[in-house]
Amino acid sequence: MTCVDHQQSQMFSYLSPETRVRKAHPLRAIRTLVDKILQALSPEFDRMYAREGRPSIAPEKLLRGQLLQMLYSIRSERLLMEEIDYSVLFRWFVGLNLDEDVWDATTFTKNRDRLLEAEVAKLFLWQVVEQARNQGLTSDEHFTVDGTLLEAWASVKSFQPKDEQRQPPDDPGNPTVNFHGERRSNDTHESTTDPEAKLARKGQGKEAKLSYSGNLLVENRNGLIVNAMAWEATGTAERDTALLMLEQVPGDGRITVGGDKGFDTKEFVRECRHMKVIPHVAQNHGRTGGSAIDGRTARHHNYQTSQRKRKCIEECFGWLKTIALLRKVRHRGLVKVDWMFTFACAAYNLARMRNLIVQPA
Repeated sequence: MTCVDHQQSQMFSYLSPETRVRKAHPLRAIRTLVDKILQALSPEFDRMYAREGRPSIAPEKLLRGQLLQMLYSIRSERLLMEEIDYSVLFRWFVGLNLDEDVWDATTFTKNRDRLLEAEVAKLFLWQVVEQARNQGLTSDEHFTVDGTLLEAWASVKSFQPKDEQRQPPDDPGNPTVNFHGERRSNDTHESTTDPEAKLARKGQGKEAKLSYSGNLLVENRNGLIVNAMAWEATGTAERDTALLMLEQVPGDGRITVGGDKGFDTKEFVRECRHMKVIPHVAQNHGRTGGSAIDGRTARHHNYQTSQRKRKCIEECFGWLKTIALLRKVRHRGLVKVDWMFTFACAAYNLARMRNLIVQPA
């Protein structure tokens, strides 16, 4: 008996994406959390969009698509549109039926830029943290701060003198640049591609790259990100943004903050204590004048606990750089980089909360 591979397309289909996604799929729990957040942000969307004019993509669908791009490490909006087109799972998560057309990649990007101009990412992250706080997943007393360098979408060849008359390049696609022996700094040079990116390096002996500074404030109970801020890589951005984020912590009670040796400066410790924040940063005895953390602080058990828990923030940076593809940002300008960095932190929290929340049987 022979078997024939006969394929015939059906004229009608009565299956919806909801029936094709299994009940225990990890995206179901994340979709439930996201829907609550988007419902709370609906009044903000109403103020952003006019009732008349050309129809645009719903902001709820835009944000769900952006979450998919970060959760599944999709490197571009064009590839995201392609995968939404043939993936039933992605159509279900975004909110598209099987017979609906997927947007053009350019249309998706243009509509998303409208959200980049608003504080939607900050509001989205705040709603995620509020849900975690209501379920008892966050600590209101113990936190950790740290920062990392995010490589900018600009080449070192674009780092040119500010006041120099630039000649047309010999090769527009890959110009020849000889900067050997030239002393370059952020005071005298800037990138022609992304002027807000600064030349920085991770440490002594490391190569310098055009970068931004990505900074996090993480609570110590489950390692959830409660605040995020991208800034120019000025060298003091980690300490400056840490103080700004600590000021935004709700409540009037005393809190603790852990950090590495880079935060062990007299100015940072003094400002923390002025804000009723107990600095539990690592002692740097090699700095001039010794450590700013005295023995009265370092002898307590809470200090040792903060030092042990502060390493969890590196897991956040690892996820953001590898899964969310932020090792090298794909946007130019501090506003866009800060928006994407903050929204990626919200995506990390959603993936983490999905494992922390006990699902009903």
